[in-house]
Amino acid sequence: METKIWDLREYSKNIEQYPYIKEIKDVVLNGGLVALPTETVYGLGADATNQEAVSKIYQAKGRPSDNPLIVHIHDISQMDRFIDKLDPKVRQLMDAFWPGPISFILPLKSGYLCEKVTGGLNSIAVRMPSHLIGRGLLQLINKPIAAPSANISGRPSPTTFDHVFNDLNGRIDGIINGDQSEEGLESTVLDCTQYPFRIARPGSVTQSMIETIIPHSIAQSDFNESAKPIAPGMKYKHYSPDTPITILEGLSQKIPDNDKWNQTAFVVPKSLSHYLPKESIFIKLCEDKDDIKQANHLIYSILHDIDQRDDIVQAYIFGFEKNDNTEAIMNRMLKAAGNQIVNEVSL
Repeated sequence: METKIWDLREYSKNIEQYPYIKEIKDVVLNGGLVALPTETVYGLGADATNQEAVSKIYQAKGRPSDNPLIVHIHDISQMDRFIDKLDPKVRQLMDAFWPGPISFILPLKSGYLCEKVTGGLNSIAVRMPSHLIGRGLLQLINKPIAAPSANISGRPSPTTFDHVFNDLNGRIDGIINGDQSEEGLESTVLDCTQYPFRIARPGSVTQSMIETIIPHSIAQSDFNESAKPIAPGMKYKHYSPDTPITILEGLSQKIPDNDKWNQTAFVVPKSLSHYLPKESIFIKLCEDKDDIKQANHLIYSILHDIDQRDDIVQAYIFGFEKNDNTEAIMNRMLKAAGNQIVNEVSL
């Protein structure tokens, strides 16, 4: 399959003026797959009402069929056709955080979305992205779009055009170039099928932010694997590069110099780089250990880049202390590392 490339970077505020915009719209409406930028990661978009189109997502990604997809919209009124009911508390949260990096799992009204989107569930996750190009395309197409991350299933999520191209060129109809994703991590997924609500996947919209709007509205969350996942990233191996990754906790003293480190990358805050052995390869995760936003923004690019380098055979990634702000990045790191964690004293 020939994968077409559409560069919309100069048309972010007026995508309707892009010379080939009708071609993009026609590809999606005719059942094709198009990778599009969002503020979180690049998504692999297909018409969520078209069973054949959504089936192509699973085929292109090699994604398990019971792993549900997130449906993307540009206006809340679009949900009238496929959401059974909308709790006023949920609407309050949507008003506070949409458009933005949070998805809401809601009771499904059957008959409009194709069955393949839900992974066999009677609920559906819905998101309204804030990215100018991504949301502009949703407005232009004016149909709910199923869009998981635009990568091979299990691989690190894509935050740049190059990441998508390397994984999916020749497997999908087209890729839209829209610069690097701002957030860098997938959206928070909030399960609103019960109350108190439950965070099914952590993201940049944190529990404390949600409870600023509705106090005491979040139940204790458990992101462990479940027999039937209700959100992407809960059950299957995710975010993993081919290079072996280990989480390094408690980096507070110098790691002894040794030739054994000469093909080892340490992905740590710059402020801690003086603790690393001189033979190792230093990759900056962020400026200092409190700069979580920069770490979120860079982590997937770093995981992709590690796999592209012949001089790296293993990597250690700095483990942040767990708190509300670090929960999302540590969730992704632990999955990328297969829960392999070491302390500096055991190295």
